[in-house]
Amino acid sequence: MDNLLSMKKHWKSLAERKNGSDTPEKQSLPKGNLEQILDIFDNGNEKTQSNRRDFLKLCGYSLAIGTVLASCENSVQKAIPYLIKPEEITPGKANYYASSYVNGSEYCSILIKTREGRPIKIEGNDLSSVTYGGTSARVQASILELYDTSRYKNPSKDEQKISWEELDQDILQQLNHLKENNESAVLLTPTIYSPSTKAVINSFLISFPNVNWVQYDNRSATACIKANELCFGKAGICDYRFDYADLIVSFDADFLGNWLMPVEHIRQYTKKRKLSDGNTSMSRHIQFESRMSLTGSNADYRIPVKPSEQAMLVAQLYNEILKLKGIESYSISVASDDIRELAKNLWENRGKSLVVAGENDVNLQILINAINYELENYGTSLRIDKQILTKQAIDSDMEQLLSDLTTGKTKALISYGVNPVYDYFKGEDFGRAIKKLSFSVSLDMAPNETSTLFKYIAPDNHFIESWNDLEPKTSRYSLMQPGIRPLFDTRQFQTSLLAWSGQETDYLQFIKKHWEEELYPLQTSYPNFTSFWNNSLQQGVFEAQTKSVFDTKFKLNGLGELIDTIANTPKSSGFELQVYESVAMGDGKMANNPWIQELPDPVTKICWDNYLTVSPKQAEEMDLETGDLVALNSGVKLPVYVLPGQAYNTVAVALGYGRTNCGVVGKNVGVNVSKLSRLKNNCRVDFSTGIEISKTEEKYELAMTQTHHSMEGRAIVREASLGDYLNDPAAGNEANHAYENAGIYKKPNFPNHHWGLVVDLNSCVGCGACSIACQAENNVPVVGKKEVIRAHEMAWIRIDRYFSGTDFNPSVTFQPVMCQHCDNAPCENVCPVAATTHSSEGLNQMAYNRCIGTRYCGNNCPYKVRRFNWFDYTKADSIPNNLHDVAEMTIDLKRMVLNPDVTVRAKGVIEKCSMCVQRIQEGKLNAKIDGRKLRDGEIKTACQQACPSGAIIFGDLNDKDSQIAKETLSKRNYHLLEEIHTLPSVSYLTKIRNTKTNNS
Repeated sequence: MDNLLSMKKHWKSLAERKNGSDTPEKQSLPKGNLEQILDIFDNGNEKTQSNRRDFLKLCGYSLAIGTVLASCENSVQKAIPYLIKPEEITPGKANYYASSYVNGSEYCSILIKTREGRPIKIEGNDLSSVTYGGTSARVQASILELYDTSRYKNPSKDEQKISWEELDQDILQQLNHLKENNESAVLLTPTIYSPSTKAVINSFLISFPNVNWVQYDNRSATACIKANELCFGKAGICDYRFDYADLIVSFDADFLGNWLMPVEHIRQYTKKRKLSDGNTSMSRHIQFESRMSLTGSNADYRIPVKPSEQAMLVAQLYNEILKLKGIESYSISVASDDIRELAKNLWENRGKSLVVAGENDVNLQILINAINYELENYGTSLRIDKQILTKQAIDSDMEQLLSDLTTGKTKALISYGVNPVYDYFKGEDFGRAIKKLSFSVSLDMAPNETSTLFKYIAPDNHFIESWNDLEPKTSRYSLMQPGIRPLFDTRQFQTSLLAWSGQETDYLQFIKKHWEEELYPLQTSYPNFTSFWNNSLQQGVFEAQTKSVFDTKFKLNGLGELIDTIANTPKSSGFELQVYESVAMGDGKMANNPWIQELPDPVTKICWDNYLTVSPKQAEEMDLETGDLVALNSGVKLPVYVLPGQAYNTVAVALGYGRTNCGVVGKNVGVNVSKLSRLKNNCRVDFSTGIEISKTEEKYELAMTQTHHSMEGRAIVREASLGDYLNDPAAGNEANHAYENAGIYKKPNFPNHHWGLVVDLNSCVGCGACSIACQAENNVPVVGKKEVIRAHEMAWIRIDRYFSGTDFNPSVTFQPVMCQHCDNAPCENVCPVAATTHSSEGLNQMAYNRCIGTRYCGNNCPYKVRRFNWFDYTKADSIPNNLHDVAEMTIDLKRMVLNPDVTVRAKGVIEKCSMCVQRIQEGKLNAKIDGRKLRDGEIKTACQQACPSGAIIFGDLNDKDSQIAKETLSKRNYHLLEEIHTLPSVSYLTKIRNTKTNNS
C-alpha cells in the first residue's frame, strides 16, 4: 500500500507551493551564457570591475582573499629546510592539540589541527562526555577569526600604541589611586566558568577590594537560575538529558539551535531518534512556539502560538496534570483538548519525559519546574544537582551597573569579552556613561562598539593562542591549550589581571598549581600530578570522581498566586515581536566572519541579512511579500520574509546584525534590533507587544539559497510515520532500488575500496556544522551577497530545506546534498578534456589544472552539486598596487588558513565535493605504514567529523562488516533519482516522524 507521507507535496517556497514553480527567484538567476560571458569576463565593463572590488572589500580577511594571495606569482620561491627540526613537527603531517572553544557562554571540547605550526582546522573531541566529538557551525568557523587582520595588534592608550610596560604602569597607578580614595570600579565580564580564571579574578579583587565583579550574558538564563533557587533552594541551571526522555515538550526553547548547550542537546536528542541497529522506538517531540525555529522544524508536532500565550498554556498544562494526579487544582480558564491530551501523554510517560521553556520569565520557569516535579522527571531527564555552568549572569546586575555608571557612583570600568553598547537594550545609555569615565580599560580581542570608547586597550589573545581551563558542567573539566604563539603583541586577559595584582607568575603555571591543589585529589588513577596533568592535557578533558547528594524536593509555596497572576494577565493586542539568535550569527560576536555571514539560516535559507518573518496569512492581509521593506513603530526598518509556520499576529527578527564597528566584513550588515528587547521582573525578555507595522514603498533584495534547487515533484525527500514504519520498514520508500538494473551499462566493479556516504535524515537537524567544516577543510571561497543572489555560491555541501503540508503549520525536512559520486556519472562522459574522471575506488575526481570551464559537467549533473569558480582569484588587479607598502605581513597571515592538502582552485574551473580524498589517502597511508588493514570508522570526512548528531556515515561499501554496508542494506535506504541510473555512492535513510497518522 502506498504510504501517504511518500506522496506528500514538498515545496521549497510559498511561490512554488502556489504556482508549481518559483518564478520570482528564477528571475534572479544568472543570465544566458553569452550575457554571462560579457558581464563576467569583459575587463572593460565598468560595472564588472566595480563588483569585483566590492566583493574583495566585502570578504575582508576571508578565504576568498586567502585564495588570491596563495596563488600570487612570485619571482623567487625558496624552500628552506629546518636546521634543527622541532621534535613535534613532521613536514607534511598534521598535529592535533586537545583544547576548548569558548565564545562568551558557548563551549565545545575540540582538537586543533595544525600543519607546520599553523592551525588550519577545528575538529570535535570524541573523549568529551559533554560534546562527544560534535561541533557547531560557529565552532568550525572560529578558526578563521584567528587570522582576522582587524584584531587589536598591540596595547594602546587614547588610540596611540604603547608598550605593555607603559600600559601596566599607567593602569596600576590608576587602580591604586582608586583604591586609596575608596572609589568604586567594576570588572565586567561574561559568565566565567573557568575555575582558574575565577581564582585569578578573586586574587585581583583581593588586591583591589574597591572593584566589584559583574557578569553579563546578553542572552541570559536568569529566570532558570532564580526559579531553581526558589523551588529547590539551589540556584543554577539544571542538567537537561534529552536522551532520557521518551516525550519532549518545549515551549519556545530552541534547544537544537541556541538554547543553553545545543551541541550536547543535538546529540542527546538524535540518540533517542535513531532507528538503526534494530531499534524500533524513538522519542516524541512537541513544540509550542511563534517563530519556526530549528528545534520546531524538527518536532513531530508543532503548535504555533503567540509568546504571550505560552504562560497560560503552561499553567493549564500544570492544572491538568494535577487533576490526573488526583489533587486539588487551581481555578483557571478551561484547557483545550490538545492540552488535556498532552497532559495525559505526559502523565503516562512520567519519569521519562521532559518539559522545557525558553522564555526568560521566572513565573513561567517555576511552573515548568512544578510540572517536571509532578511528572517525577528530576533525577532522570533533568538534575538540579548536576548543573550547566555556562550562563550564570543575573540581568538585574547590569541594570544596577548602568545606574551606577550614570550617577557617577562607579568611577572606572574594566571590560572583557562583552559588548553592551551594541547588544544591551539600553546600549546607547551605556555608551554615554562610558564616555564620561576618566579611567576605562578594554581587554577585548578585537574592536567592537564598546571597546572603541575605552581609554586603554589591553588586547586579549584568541582562544587558539591561549591557555585556560573550563568547567562547563558540574565536575566536567576541560583544558584549553594554544595551537600557535600569539600572532600579534597581545596578552591573555588572565595574565593582565595577574600582572595588575602584583603576581609574577605566568597563567599556565597558575593553572597547573590550581589543578594540583584542587583537582588532582579528586582522582585515583594517577600516582603523581605530572602524569595526571600530562594525561588531562593530552585528552583535553577530565571528569572528577565526585558523588552528588542533593535531595530534590519542591519547596515553593504560593503557586496559586502565581497562577492567578498569569490568569489575570490581559491579552495583548496588535502584533507581538520576538527577537532571537540565529543559528548562524548568534549574538553577533562573529559578525566579521564571512563563513558565518554566508551560512544560510537553516529554516529561511537566507544569508548576509536579518529580516522580519511574517506569517503567510498576515502577509496576505497586509499585501506584503518577501523583500518588502516595512517600518516598525520603534523606528526600525526591516525587509519582510514570509515564513510558513509563523504564528498569526506575530513577527520575529534575528539579533546579531547591524554591527557598526567590527571589521569590513560585518560592518553595517543588517539591522541592530537589540533595543527591541525589554526588562520584565528584572529579567531580559525577548518579546514585545503592541507592535505596529507599516508597509513602505521600498524593496530589498535578500540572498536566499534554497530556491536555487528544486525537487521538481520527484521523490528526493522520502518520509513515513513511525506507525507505518513499524508495520513496514520500507514505508515511504516502497520504490527502494526499483531501478537498480535499469541501465544499459554494466555495473562497475571496484576490487579494493568503494567509498560511500549514508545520510540519516532522521538524525540530521539542519544545523549547518557540516557545511562550514567542509568550507574550512577544502578551501572553499566566500562569494558575497550579490553573488549568492545570482546563484553563484560555492558551498560543496548544501542543506536543502523542504516544507510539506499547510503554509500555516508545515512539516519541515532537511536534506544534506553533496556530490553523489555516481558510478555511472553523467558529468564524466560530457567533459571534452577528461577533467572529471572516475577513480578505481568509486570517487568522482576533478583534475583542476585540466578543466577549461566549459561547465558541461555542471549542466549534465542532475543533482546540481558542481560549483563554477566565477571569480578572478589570480588576477594581478585584485591585489593592491602598493602591495609591499600596505601589508606584506598581513597577506602572509591571510594565507595561513589554507589547507595545504587541498588544491587552491583558480578562476574558471568546476569544483565540488571530493569526499575528502586527502583524508582517505592519509588513512590508507597510515594503515600501510602500520602493516594492517583499514579499520571501519578510521577515516572520517570533514562533514562527518563535525556533525553533532552523527547523521553522516562514511566508509568502504566493499567492507561487508562496516557500518555503512549495514546501513545500505536497510529498507529505509535509498538513492537520489534512482530512475536515471546514475548509481550514486551516496545514499539516504528515510525520515521517520513519530506521529499518530500518516499525514500528521
